[in-house]
Amino acid sequence: MAEDYANLMAQLKAGQLNEFTVEPKDFMAFQRAYMNFESRKRVVGRAEKNGQIIYHYDHEQTQ
Repeated sequence: MAEDYANLMAQLKAGQLNEFTVEPKDFMAFQRAYMNFESRKRVVGRAEKNGQIIYHYDHEQTQ
C-alpha cells in the first residue's frame, strides 16, 4: 500500500518530519501527489541505492 505522500510532504513543510523515503514501486503514487503539492519546488529528493529516493523540504530556498 502506498503512503499518503501529500500528508508526508505537508509534515515536511511544517517541520514535523525531516525526511521520508520513496521506494521505486511507489514512485508513480508519489509523483501524482507531488505534482499537486503547492510548494513542490521545495521538496528535494536525493537518489540512493536500489532506486530509493529520500525527500526533504528546503525551508531556505527562495521562490
